[in-house]
Amino acid sequence: MTEQRLNEFPMGAKAMLVAIGLAMLAGCATRPSADVLKPVHLPVHLNASLRSDEAASNHVNVLAATNRNPDTARGGFGSAWADNLTYEQYAFSVPPNRKDTAITYPTSRPDPERQFAVIRRKQLPRDAFVEEALRSTQSDGTVGIFVHGYNYSYQEALFRTAQIAADANIPGSPILFSWPSAAAVAGYVADRDAALSSRSDLDSLVTSLSASGKVKRIILFGHSMGGFLVMETVRQLKLQHRDDVIGKLAVILAAPDIDVDVFRSQLKDIGRMPVPISLLVSKDDRALVASSFIAGERARVGRLDIDDPVIREAALKERLRVIDITSIQASDGLGHDRYASLAKFGAQLASFESGRRSSASDVGAYVFDAAGAAVASPFRLAGRVVGSQ
Repeated sequence: MTEQRLNEFPMGAKAMLVAIGLAMLAGCATRPSADVLKPVHLPVHLNASLRSDEAASNHVNVLAATNRNPDTARGGFGSAWADNLTYEQYAFSVPPNRKDTAITYPTSRPDPERQFAVIRRKQLPRDAFVEEALRSTQSDGTVGIFVHGYNYSYQEALFRTAQIAADANIPGSPILFSWPSAAAVAGYVADRDAALSSRSDLDSLVTSLSASGKVKRIILFGHSMGGFLVMETVRQLKLQHRDDVIGKLAVILAAPDIDVDVFRSQLKDIGRMPVPISLLVSKDDRALVASSFIAGERARVGRLDIDDPVIREAALKERLRVIDITSIQASDGLGHDRYASLAKFGAQLASFESGRRSSASDVGAYVFDAAGAAVASPFRLAGRVVGSQ
């Protein structure tokens, strides 16, 4: 059913239809248990190959910090809020010939040709975690933090981070910040509260990394409700007068589930950042249609229409990069996970965000052309400029 057809229904009926559709989609997929976090033993020849440079593309490292409460019985983390952060280090085996962003989780007999799998896992003290993050910082001093969205379990967020790291092919270990999402379709309001409660923990992680002179830029990438958490954390840093930390941040919000007026208020408090905030948006994101209904049909930032002159003007005024990624393939049936497909362009994105401070010509509204035509644009990706100056 198209959004146009959906708009013919009364508000209550529309919300119910969207909710049912989301529940059906969630029910179709088997969600991984904490068992997938247990390291697996690969065949001897594969273990040997993982130590060679030739196999680097099939092996990624991920650091994870979470304020979820540990589930000691299952060896994972639940949706309860913890008083302290837990820090972990993972190594993943990545299937070599994957064709899209879908993640196949390991079974009791892992198949490294088809499945992602944890091959090493280690819990770290805070200081050792920071040292490991600094050790894996890219040559230009860049470190990346991924903040997942609503309805994610710890293991789902962790494996998604591994997929992004593998497809982006960026040196170093990306960092996952996993807040205590309820990992349930009906948990939207609970997740909103959990995200708000996580501001100080994400603040602590960002601040501890920023304290090192080795770190020149922190790419803070938030998806969906994770984008809301990122913006609230940056706002908190600004109110604390931590301009030294904000000066190192490059904020990217993918399909941000943020009320437009709330976002405007956040921008007012944060002010202009040295590196303009980048918004990855799509008009046909049906997950954000649902969250809009839940919020009383209030518009979400992730569905901004860059063809609207008002949006283009606002992007320039607020010094934002608004990039339409509708042409990027989505795998979730909702158009909400396109950011995962964009990961293969991650090296260009990271280079752009961390390589230099931006000039006025870098802001505005853009559209990303997934066909791959290499057209020069301020975003340094295959795309065409729609509304920059």
